[in-house]
Amino acid sequence: MIHAYTGTAVRAAEKPLLDAGQGEALMRQAAWGLATVVLRELRARGPVSGTTVAALVGTGNNGGDALWALTFLRRRGVDAVAVPTGERIHQAGLAALMKAGGRVAHAVPDSAGLLIDGVLGTGARGGWEPPRVPEGAAVVVACDLPSGVDADTGHVAGGVLPADVTVTFGALKTGLVVGAGAHAAGRVEVVDIGLGPHLGKPDVFSVEREDALEVFGPPAWDDHKYSRGVLGVCAGSDHYPGAAVLVCSSALATGLGMVQYAGPERAADLVLAAHPEVVVGPGTEGKAQAWVVGPGLGSDGDARRRLSEVVAACVGAGLPLVLDASALALVELEDLGRLRSAGCEVVLTPHQGELLKLVDRLAPEIAEGFADLAKADPVAVARRTAETLGAAVLLKGSTTVCAAPDGQTFVQNEGGAELATAGTGDCLAGLVGSALARTSGDGQRSTVERAAAVAWLHGNAGERAAQEGPFGASRVPAAVQTVLADR
Repeated sequence: MIHAYTGTAVRAAEKPLLDAGQGEALMRQAAWGLATVVLRELRARGPVSGTTVAALVGTGNNGGDALWALTFLRRRGVDAVAVPTGERIHQAGLAALMKAGGRVAHAVPDSAGLLIDGVLGTGARGGWEPPRVPEGAAVVVACDLPSGVDADTGHVAGGVLPADVTVTFGALKTGLVVGAGAHAAGRVEVVDIGLGPHLGKPDVFSVEREDALEVFGPPAWDDHKYSRGVLGVCAGSDHYPGAAVLVCSSALATGLGMVQYAGPERAADLVLAAHPEVVVGPGTEGKAQAWVVGPGLGSDGDARRRLSEVVAACVGAGLPLVLDASALALVELEDLGRLRSAGCEVVLTPHQGELLKLVDRLAPEIAEGFADLAKADPVAVARRTAETLGAAVLLKGSTTVCAAPDGQTFVQNEGGAELATAGTGDCLAGLVGSALARTSGDGQRSTVERAAAVAWLHGNAGERAAQEGPFGASRVPAAVQTVLADR
């Protein structure tokens, strides 16, 4: 499990140490960690001695970190070049660099084989335009975070210098695992500088491979089809029958004990043609332990009736429910209130546009400014929506944000634009339903953690499918099976 903290929280954790006069010691410790990673990158590419390493040096402590790192590198025979980006510079760091034989330049030398970005740190806000960097600079290593990335949110207001590696100090920052910040950070390495006792509760989490695979563990020796999980699916319509197939296919790919389908005849025929093991019936009676409703459901009166039947079935038995696609436009506050009162776990699975419409319709009191906030801080909008509506939110996007009503939040960056194709959201809904329906093998994991495990699995399946070239959503279930088989 990965833990991340806002830049604000990290600065607060540093404060008691700074107040105790440990500022210079912290800076040198951070710089030593940065220099160690730089040396590793240089050694991976050839000789260290004689290599030119340049650093863009800002006016604050990030610049000081970069200067001290250059000093340590110079002592290993590196041609260490500081490139100031402002009128001020960290004097102690500059003096140490010059004493070690480093130099100062007005621009990044064309000979630089590695560039350290030490311009802006965790306290920076607003836009930034990076200076010209010579083409062919082999590696960019960001000091604490890529300049231009908001350490709290991952938002990039202006320009950014994408890093191959980010060496971050004290703790992983939220801004390095969300949105544009995550994509600019490259590989992230954390240098411990002793902030642990002062950090408090993490801001966000991410599940890793083993965490996700435990949610979708193989059956125990004494399992039977009902203990392996039974998922009810209410999806598809005469206009969109394929959605039902995608939901059922994805759920079955995880090894569920049974899928029960309730939908119109045309969609039911397609589901049975693809998967004769699916139990088909016109209504919601059966042994379902969780339901998925919404993909391809449509927006007419029949769709609303079918949604109401599923809500009633979940309320009556206290079952978890996944609301996706059409269901997000049909569900009412009264439905969510009944589900909440019955103890039903609910997961909403919107993309950004669907989330904005949902909030406008069901929670107008928080809707003002939501569109701008969604672009800058997807974690905040997912959390606020989850808290207001009393349901877990899986917000789809370049970073998938899974937020619980109590604020617990997971972020996942697996997969990419290869999943931006029609029907992959239907597959995701089937996977979420499967995670909620399983009654063994995943311990006491929260609903939102299960949703994060689904985001991990869905993203990895997309990456696996893309290895064979461009694909449509119908290839996702087979890729899910491949990922789960590769334990």
